[in-house]
Amino acid sequence: MVGFVNKVIEFLFPPACPLCDTPVSTHGQLCGTCWAAINWIDNPKCIRCGYPFPADLDLGSAPMCPVCAAGKCELDWIRSACVYDDASRMAMLPFKHGGRIRYARFMSHAMIWALRDIDIDADIVMPVPLANRRLFHRGYNQAALLARPIAHALNIPMDVDSVQRKYRPDMGHKNSRERAANIHGVFSVAKPDNIRGRRILLVDDVMTTGATFYELRRTLLASGAVSVYGVSFCRVVRAI
Repeated sequence: MVGFVNKVIEFLFPPACPLCDTPVSTHGQLCGTCWAAINWIDNPKCIRCGYPFPADLDLGSAPMCPVCAAGKCELDWIRSACVYDDASRMAMLPFKHGGRIRYARFMSHAMIWALRDIDIDADIVMPVPLANRRLFHRGYNQAALLARPIAHALNIPMDVDSVQRKYRPDMGHKNSRERAANIHGVFSVAKPDNIRGRRILLVDDVMTTGATFYELRRTLLASGAVSVYGVSFCRVVRAI
């Protein structure tokens, strides 16, 4: 019955690229042109934070960026599907602010692909919480839309209730120090029993400086979490 319904849906609404409406074979799939335009992160990359290195560099089997080599990465590991640039911005901003929630399908699939080289031992998949005020105005938490397919693919429960977030003005174009100050203290654990002793995979749409991931990790560890990991659809890549 489900297969028949899907065939009817595909007949009435033929699959098309969510970004440009070019016909494709499967709903939620990008066409070849849109896929090729995005700067997907592949090897070589930092084994801890996933920072992408130039493809022509031979850095061995376990390369590490200077930040992680200096012990300054504040998550156990981080992965991102692509670089935040003009191409990925065309997907990420409408998804985050313009109600294009159908983009979550290809974005979450790309994030699952980004986790392919990780032996994941997480107990919980947790989308980065959204403040109630922002959730009311936006109508959805974009991180939760990405986290749900990831949790399903990994067969790990998703937790959207254990951590709450206070409202703070948008961080916009703040630098890393300003972002860290702005985000400090915004998270609180409402259900510590759900956090204590757990290994948690955080999910967000974009990682700019890492301040949000790092502050949420600090809050979770203070409530007894054992390990905290992170995955985002895209990440800002700066020279290091």
